[in-house]
Amino acid sequence: MSKKHVAVLYGGFSSERPVSLSSGTACADALEAEGYRVTRVDVARDVGSVLAGLKPDVAFNALHGPFGEDGTIQGILEYLAIPYTHSGVLASALAMHKEQAKRIAKAAGVPVAESRVMDRHSIRNQHPMKPPYVVKPVNEGSSFGVVIVKEGQTAPPQAVSSEDWRYGDRVMVERYVYGRELTCAVMGDVALGVCEIVPTGHAFYDYDSKYVPGGSKHVCPAKISLNIYQKVQTLALKAHQAIGCRGVSRSDFRYDDRHSENGEIVWLEVNTQPGMTPTSLVPEIAAEAGHSFGELLSWMVEDASCSR
Repeated sequence: MSKKHVAVLYGGFSSERPVSLSSGTACADALEAEGYRVTRVDVARDVGSVLAGLKPDVAFNALHGPFGEDGTIQGILEYLAIPYTHSGVLASALAMHKEQAKRIAKAAGVPVAESRVMDRHSIRNQHPMKPPYVVKPVNEGSSFGVVIVKEGQTAPPQAVSSEDWRYGDRVMVERYVYGRELTCAVMGDVALGVCEIVPTGHAFYDYDSKYVPGGSKHVCPAKISLNIYQKVQTLALKAHQAIGCRGVSRSDFRYDDRHSENGEIVWLEVNTQPGMTPTSLVPEIAAEAGHSFGELLSWMVEDASCSR
């Protein structure tokens, strides 16, 4: 029996287009190696008519950022009745809106940092909360637009209210959480391993740390106590299920162990379209759990559906 025809959706027109091109290319190459018939679709505004003409068995969503992971492309695929990978319309929209996702996670018992959403211009003249804190766009990924305001900084960040700001007028101001960067992948209803991310030469896990080779060091599995390791797995799965994610997701955490091994664990966000680039975390975490890159992608294709 011949394998499915898979349309790999990548590229697009968000600020994360370069990441998506890298993810999509890696996924398309690996799926072809697994024997699937693959059509690469660099997504433009006519994607609906393109897919209607292609009639693929499955759409592999390798898009990142607005349109690709906020429920929009998912709605188009639902309308066309094309089974697709990753999360559905509602979960994608919720996860992409950082504040809404945090409210749902908190209600499910997942610890989050205090935050508030406000107009970016309102923080031009005074701190919205006592430093240290973080300002981030409500609906962006890959750390675009993230600004850290350090303890003792006298003025609020002027970049957020400048004319050069490209990430919308609504921003989330969140208490800065000290500590180590941990991440955990979920595959279906199973939490895979926990990985620690150590940025190399960067203040935090920013865009270059994520996607430039050598920008960060991944410690998989994370060198933390079994108790903390299992707690992070439990929280990642709980957030995945509470928000309604499907397929593969990845939750990011901060772990403050400065004063105690049983220190504070804070959930930051869930990524419903985690990167699949050569430097991405989910393929590395999956490999540690015994799943090759090809096996991981094959599982995602076979898991694809509508009404997700």
